[in-house]
This record gives sequence, C-alpha cells and structure tokens, in this order.
Amino acid sequence: MVDTAWLESHGVSRFLARKYVDNGWLERVNRGVFRRPAPNATTSATIDWKTCLLSMQYIMRYDIHVGGTTALSQQGYDHYLRLGSNAPVWVYGEATPNWLSKLPLNIPLETRSTSLFADSSLGLAKDNINAEGTLPWDWTLKMSAPERAIMEAMDELPDHESFHNLDMLFESLTTLRPKLLSALLHSCKKIKVKRLFFVFADRHDHPWRKRLDPTEFNLGSGDRALVKGGKIHPRYRIMVPEAFVGAETNNGT
Repeated sequence: MVDTAWLESHGVSRFLARKYVDNGWLERVNRGVFRRPAPNATTSATIDWKTCLLSMQYIMRYDIHVGGTTALSQQGYDHYLRLGSNAPVWVYGEATPNWLSKLPLNIPLETRSTSLFADSSLGLAKDNINAEGTLPWDWTLKMSAPERAIMEAMDELPDHESFHNLDMLFESLTTLRPKLLSALLHSCKKIKVKRLFFVFADRHDHPWRKRLDPTEFNLGSGDRALVKGGKIHPRYRIMVPEAFVGAETNNGT
C-alpha cells in the first residue's frame, strides 16, 4: 500500500494516479490510498492491519510503532490472557496520516503520540526497517519492547485499559531488563505511570524488582486520584482499586 504523498514523491501525480487506476495498474483502497492489484486475488472489503502498518513503516516510511497491549500480545505475553477479537491495535507516532482512521481495517486502531517519554525512541524493539535488501516477507513490525509497552498500557488506565487485564499481563513479565526499565522510568514524563508501575511491580515482586529503587526516580509529591471508589496506595500515594492496596496495608508497609 502507498498513499498520494508517497506517489508524488516518486513522480506520480494525482492525475497520473487516476490514470493508473483506470488502467487497472493501481487499485484505490480509500481516498488518497492505493495498492497494486494482486493477480487472481478475491476483492476483500477489509484490509489486514499488519499489512497496513508494515506498508506505512517499510514503504511510506512513517515513523510509527505498535505499542501498549498490542506489542505485548505480539511478543507472546498473552498466552493465557485473551484480549478479544475487538481489542484495538495501539499505534504510536507524531505524524499519523488522516487517512489511517478511515481505512476499512479488520481490527480497530487507536493512535497515540510518543509524548510519554522524553526520548521517544527509547525502548523500541530492534527491527529491520533500514536493513538493505530486506524483502517483504522478512518485514517485522516496529514495536515497543515489553518494558516500554507495559508503561504505554498503564498510561491508558483506567479509561482504555483495565487493572485486571494489566495485572494478568504483569504476572507474565518475569524477565524484564532492569537497565532498560530504569532508563524508561527516568525518561517517562507522567508521574501517574511511574507510580502505577511500582504498584504493579511491588504486587508481583518479580526478580528484576530488586534491581530498581523507587527513590531514584521522580515520583512527584502529594496524592493522585485515578479511580472512583478506590483507595490511596499507602506507599505510592495514587488511588487504585482496593485489591491493589490490601496486601501492603496488612503488612503495614
């Protein structure tokens, strides 16, 4: 898939693009978006979301990545947690084109900026976008590493993600890298996300938790309201569901 901007940058004007469509050399997917007709292919009303995003990353060179729960799911962290067929794909970037939200994709998309982190490229999994000679069947989605993805997901609490889902996902995050977590926590610009991260980290107490000292990070001051009817976490001073403060309160910590 390509868009009008890509065609024009390669010498194909809008007028010429229309001619290509009329001659069957291009197929119009939506206003300003085209693809090469596949021989003997059945015409489908919907477009695979991976095909769309791979085209944006590798052909059109949009600086976007898959993040949040989508990145965690794609990297195998949802073995026992089914996010549902209607779970959105989370796409992050500063210049997502207007046509993206209008495409008939097989899964809904949610777009976000990369403003959560001061270093917008920190914690992105290695990809082969800039490798010479990479063939389409070797393309892999550019996405957040698990350490970044879980923080992106926490930024969506409580309106667009659930504490239960993230609690289940966090249980499987046993091998996160403390060095990268530390860099991301220093780069993270939202106090809410950093406090929530330590709420979950203390709750699950994976081995890497011992390598992180909360006092080394700016967790802000004062209480933070987040969920109605919740309780203030005794250590991290953010309002969360009661189940997330019970153990700490009982231990007196």
